[in-house]
Amino acid sequence: MSSEINLDQIKKGPMIAVMLLGAFFALLNETLLATALPTIINDFGITENKAQWLTTAFLLTNGVMIPISAFLIERFTTRQIFLTAISVFTAGTLVAGISHTFPLLLTARVIQAAGSGIMLPLMMTVVLTIIPVEKRGGAMGAAGLVIAFAPAIGPTLSGWLLEHFSWRSLFLVVLPISILTLIIAYFAVKNVTKQTNPKIDILSILLSSFGFGGLLFGFSTAGEDGWTDTKVLTCIIGGAIILALFIWRQLRLKTPILEFRVFKFKIFSISLIITMVVLMSLIGAETLLPLYMQTARGFSPLESGLMLLPGAIVMGIMSPITGVLFDKVGARVLAIPGLLIVSVTTFLFTNLSMDTSFTYLAIIYAIRMFGLSLAMMPVMTSGLNQLPQKWNAHGSAMANTLQQVSASIGTAILVTTMTTAAKNYEPDMTDFQGLSQAEAQQQIMNAATINGYNTAFLVASFLSVAGMVLALFLKKGKGTEEASHVEQE
Repeated sequence: MSSEINLDQIKKGPMIAVMLLGAFFALLNETLLATALPTIINDFGITENKAQWLTTAFLLTNGVMIPISAFLIERFTTRQIFLTAISVFTAGTLVAGISHTFPLLLTARVIQAAGSGIMLPLMMTVVLTIIPVEKRGGAMGAAGLVIAFAPAIGPTLSGWLLEHFSWRSLFLVVLPISILTLIIAYFAVKNVTKQTNPKIDILSILLSSFGFGGLLFGFSTAGEDGWTDTKVLTCIIGGAIILALFIWRQLRLKTPILEFRVFKFKIFSISLIITMVVLMSLIGAETLLPLYMQTARGFSPLESGLMLLPGAIVMGIMSPITGVLFDKVGARVLAIPGLLIVSVTTFLFTNLSMDTSFTYLAIIYAIRMFGLSLAMMPVMTSGLNQLPQKWNAHGSAMANTLQQVSASIGTAILVTTMTTAAKNYEPDMTDFQGLSQAEAQQQIMNAATINGYNTAFLVASFLSVAGMVLALFLKKGKGTEEASHVEQE
């Protein structure tokens, strides 16, 4: 057992700032490569399916690392974990930037994800450890800025870089800032988490890796291959069975690598479900809107990235503000109107057409992100505040793991809905009278595509409404009462 840590002697601002910077570039890398895949396909002469592994492998490695982050946080010091994670991420970024073969680039992405998968849950655990419950909103608001802003700005940044430089610039731009973060972290990051030195349970780590990995891979490929594909079904069903065995084992172990008893706190469970449902709607929309702009409307990757930018800026400005508001009024007062805004603006995307303007898309998306900023981090902070200090690492790991899973599920559901609705579209032929056969066929194809997107956004609207209904069950006020007495359990 490590000696008692005196948190009063630690400079909290610089430490949280450097960890936020590390988490920012870790999350930025999730979406940075999306617009670069066509260029990489041409450069290496590979298929689209093969290139997609650059994103899938990153997601899978993240999904494997995040659940075991709680174990690592309890096993090693804060400095050891963060410096190792940022070093591994930096090494992966360097290898990616100089990669001249596809297998080397794929390996680099896995190395990157091995480091980045630990940074976000570690940052959240540190915030929960060194910031008092009544002041956490502001710090978690800054975390919310990172969580929402980094993935949203990725397509815009990559679109601009690709217009002027090669795809390698996506990594070479991140590299010096990653090295700078490592240098600052050496001086700023102190040991704040307690080491309980849990035993390594190899079987639990294997079950976690194959369980969460199987689910993530199954759902991430379901959107492309369909829900009836043998590989998709095998991964989802197999992953679910292995995950059930993992949960059963964790409940039997004296010191589990991931503590599932966090779900006995009702507000934590409700908060996590709300976050998952809203994320399914959010990530799905962030995937569908650029697809709609590029495939149906012919906008460039940079233009579709610029459409998302105002929303990212709104989220960036609002996240710290809503964090401060949370400390004063609690999550419920913010989440209900926030999710109402998300629901209404998502529904406004159900009337897309071949003439919908760039300005309309950018404004509605920005208002949607404003609503999301009121709900996302306040709800998550409210849930994490319910947990005893000793379970902070497990709460952070659980929240981040289920966010990854819900993002994959949401994307798969909405992309599948879109393709199915487009395929089953039955046109009213009277709308196409007087047109040549070629013109009529083109307009029918356009109408089918638009119908697919509108139907997918209708499903996303239902998800947002479900999140708003669940928010009614959150506690009134700041919701910190349970956290104080729960330590005694």
